[in-house]
Amino acid sequence: MKALKVSENGRFLVTEDEQPFFWLGDTAWELFHKLNREEAVDYLNQRAALGFTVVQAVALAELEGLTVPNRYGRLPLAVGKDGSIDPESIDDSRYPDSDYTYWDHVDYILETAASLGIYVALLPTWGDKYNLKWGKGPVIFNPDNAREYGRWIGKRYGHLKHIIWVLGGDRPLETEEHYAVNRSMAAGIKESSSNLITFHPCGGASSSQWVHHEDWLDFNMIQSGHNLAHLHNDDWVTKDYHLTPVKPTVDAEPRYEDHPIDFLPESGYFDDWDVRQAAYWGFLAGGFGITYGHHCVWPMNTEPTPYFPMHWREALGRPAATHMQHLKKLALSHNLLELLPDQGLVVVAYEGGDRLVAARGKQYAYVYSPTGKSVHARFGLLVGEQVAGSWYNPRSGETMAIGAWPNTGTLMLHPPSSGRGQDWVLVLDSR
Repeated sequence: MKALKVSENGRFLVTEDEQPFFWLGDTAWELFHKLNREEAVDYLNQRAALGFTVVQAVALAELEGLTVPNRYGRLPLAVGKDGSIDPESIDDSRYPDSDYTYWDHVDYILETAASLGIYVALLPTWGDKYNLKWGKGPVIFNPDNAREYGRWIGKRYGHLKHIIWVLGGDRPLETEEHYAVNRSMAAGIKESSSNLITFHPCGGASSSQWVHHEDWLDFNMIQSGHNLAHLHNDDWVTKDYHLTPVKPTVDAEPRYEDHPIDFLPESGYFDDWDVRQAAYWGFLAGGFGITYGHHCVWPMNTEPTPYFPMHWREALGRPAATHMQHLKKLALSHNLLELLPDQGLVVVAYEGGDRLVAARGKQYAYVYSPTGKSVHARFGLLVGEQVAGSWYNPRSGETMAIGAWPNTGTLMLHPPSSGRGQDWVLVLDSR
């Protein structure tokens, strides 16, 4: 696989040979902790078949990852006789009854991902291991041992070109020690790895809130979260887009499919349309991609409840998971590296769940209409004398040509259908 780097204009990720990289992520936080080899291979194969390019997973997992063994009965760190856990005491020893260690399992999954062309956004630890705030913990990191652990994990995996380092782990930075732990871990990683590093924040925040100016941060990561329908994650992306110094940004945790709205099952669940709305808003507002997530896949759930409504295997084929490949197809159908957000393409953008979000290159443009509202398009912003238009279906990836017009003035264009779930992308190509 080819290593990733930040594009020359500071807005996107590209491969080491300058090819555009579209981040189509999936959240599999408990991948290393909960799945056996066969299940992990099946999961990765299914995601590769749907065109996912990134899987987000955690080495020291959230759900009691330090105290509950993986499927092979192994823990990542040694546990002292008094129950203490030291991040410098890696449990990588061999035993007669189980010589397959926790880290061997991580190795195997990472190798499998690489064989399928999938990059892994690897969190060295979930954030409850340095800022409990909520969750299980325990807190084990301080600035000194965080550097040692970063040095160890960087040395083990830093040579792999398909690794993207992700610090943070769903926690805010509230004290100087929290900052110091992340700086130290980043410093330890960078001793033996030149791979990109970012920071996964808590819900309703971006990494830019805390670490935008840190030298180790290569790109920003947003968690717009799971609280509200029609939450304008495009506003979060826009805010990051205009920061200096310029750094790429991506919403790596928008609303998950089948997640209870505001964490309350009685409020209903986010469906495929909610997910597509957040995905297209987040990308066209200036993100270099988007992360999809399913509420029962990230924890690899096996016991359906009202809060986790299905088995993770059933969740793999949910509608929005299959629809995300069409966003990737659209993004790569033109020169991705010249795409920039431009609301000037529409005369009226609407508000709420109807909001149109628009972006363009030199000779092409996209306008996303979440509910099939008419697009009052403004011409003259693209190079060329004529503009040809088509409607792109985010649910099927199909394109419907609708005509060509002089590249001047404005024109009202009506999608083929409208209403909840009837989202469309107007694609304009100049000639």
